[in-house]
This record gives sequence, structure tokens and C-alpha cells, in this order.
Amino acid sequence: MGLLHKGQWVDQWYDTDNSGGEFRRQDSRFRNWLTPNGEAGANGEPGFKAEKGRYHLYVSLACPWAHRTLIFRQLKQLQDYIDVTVVEPVMLENGWEMSDPLYDLDFVYQLYLKADKNYEGRVTVPVLWDKKTQTIVSNESAEIIRMFNTAFNHLTGNTADYYPNDLHEKIHSLNDRIYDTINNGVYRAGFATTQQAYEYAFHSLFDSLDWVEGLLSRQRYLAGNQLTEADWRLFTTLIRFDAVYFGHFKTNRQLLADYPAISGYVRELYQLPGVAETVSFEHIKTHYYASHLMINPTGVIPVGPLQDFMLAHGRDLLKAA
Repeated sequence: MGLLHKGQWVDQWYDTDNSGGEFRRQDSRFRNWLTPNGEAGANGEPGFKAEKGRYHLYVSLACPWAHRTLIFRQLKQLQDYIDVTVVEPVMLENGWEMSDPLYDLDFVYQLYLKADKNYEGRVTVPVLWDKKTQTIVSNESAEIIRMFNTAFNHLTGNTADYYPNDLHEKIHSLNDRIYDTINNGVYRAGFATTQQAYEYAFHSLFDSLDWVEGLLSRQRYLAGNQLTEADWRLFTTLIRFDAVYFGHFKTNRQLLADYPAISGYVRELYQLPGVAETVSFEHIKTHYYASHLMINPTGVIPVGPLQDFMLAHGRDLLKAA
């Protein structure tokens, strides 16, 4: 993450106005919607019409937020409908680097400036780009996955629904706690610059992981017996936990491998068709350890841990219960 200010890239991992040493994530700025016929989206603004080949997705294989969108592209069978560019794993003084197939750009911030020459703010992935109007549809992953969930159904015939109407309230409640204390919680611990901020994030994180373990010990998925977006939003953090967050972000009370229900749950989701190919531990570890030099000044990338998410997950016992 970084900021574009007056056309210049500024590497900023912390809220500099915050004296408490706590990491604070800024809101996304591009919040348009892709809809089946181009009708207005959830924000009431004119939408972008779902069309095959019109949109391009820019992602990092390291970023858990971008990872959500890659998973939904697989689950909803959108591989032939939306092209993808994967940025380079290391992010340094110029932000995300890439070999852009559309405009021969070198950095993601240049894409933001192409969409808005006066843009100032954070430059992140994922970016959902409209090739027709040459602008950013959205850089908010939570909304992109909901677009992917329904916008192309009439074209693909894939009607799998990960945000069903009858579970909206439960999904929102799950998302709120998981985002604050787990998804963003690992970053709040890792980027904390005071002991107090770190310990607050650390304890909030593990309180919530204990809560998740309790939920998954009683039921198959977070919202019950149905797999929803809440599970996938959690999965992209969990899959990185033992490999990166445990050591690099000092979230080291225990490994996720020490949680029986969570471990089986992560393996089950990883083994669903198309999901494993969205995970690259080489890319993930390279990004975190070689980019966050304020945390890991040597840039040395650890070899381990050894993990095998294809091991039998044993979750069918819960399914049959």
C-alpha cells in the first residue's frame, strides 16, 4: 500500500496523523458497480454492463484482498470473461510493478492516473478495469466479489450464490468482526509501532480466532451449512497465516495448524476446484518479506514452513452430522 500525492508516489504504511502507533487502512476511492445490464449498482450510480472480454482484473497473488477476487473469478467460471494481470511480488518505492498488456504501463499507480489524472490517494490492488471506457470500475474487493457473484450469471449460467438474501444479516455480522480483528487485525499487529497498539491487535486477533474455532467445531461453515462470501473473505487471511503472519507480523501465540477445526476448514476450501491454483506461497512470502523492509530489513525470505493443504481434511464427518 502507498499513496499518490500530487503525482508522486509516497510509501506510507502507517497513518502518520495517528500518534498511537496503530495501523489504519484508508477507504477505497473507486466504488462503481458492474451489473448485468449496466443498471445502477448498490451506490445508486450508473453501472457498467457485464460483457465478455470487456473487463480486466489487476491483482497481486500476495494480497489477501486481491486474492478474494481471483477466487470468485474461479468459482463463478469467469476465466473466459475477465482477463487478469498479476503484478510483481516485490513492492518498493514505486509501488506495485507490472508488465501491463493493455497500455504497456510499468506501475499500478500509472493506471490510477490514467483513470483520473488528478488522483491522489492510496494505490492498491485489486483493480477492476473497464477497457471500453478506459477507467477503473472498482478497487474495493468486497464489492468486486459481489459483482462477480451475480453480474455474469445470465452469460455463464453459473448461479452459485455466495451472498444469499436470507443470510445477508448473518454475513454482514461475520464480515464486520472478521475484517476488523482478523483480516485487518494481522496488519494492525504487524504494522503497529507501539507495544500497546501491537498487544491490543494481537489479543483481539486471537480472541476472534478462538471464536472462529468454536463456530467451526459446531458447524461446517461460518454462516451454517452453506458456503458464503464470509468464508472466502476469511480464507485468504487464514491461508497466509502460518507462512507469513505468524512470524513476520508477530502474531505468534499459536499456529493455525494448532486449531483442529480451522485447519480442516482451510484444507477443505483450498481443495475446492480452482482454488489451489490461486495460491502461490512463493509469491506471498517474497512480497511480505522482501517488500516490508521496515519490518524485515535484511529482505531475507524464509524457506519454510512446510505445508500440505491437500492432506485429507476430515470435514465430511461434520457434513454427515
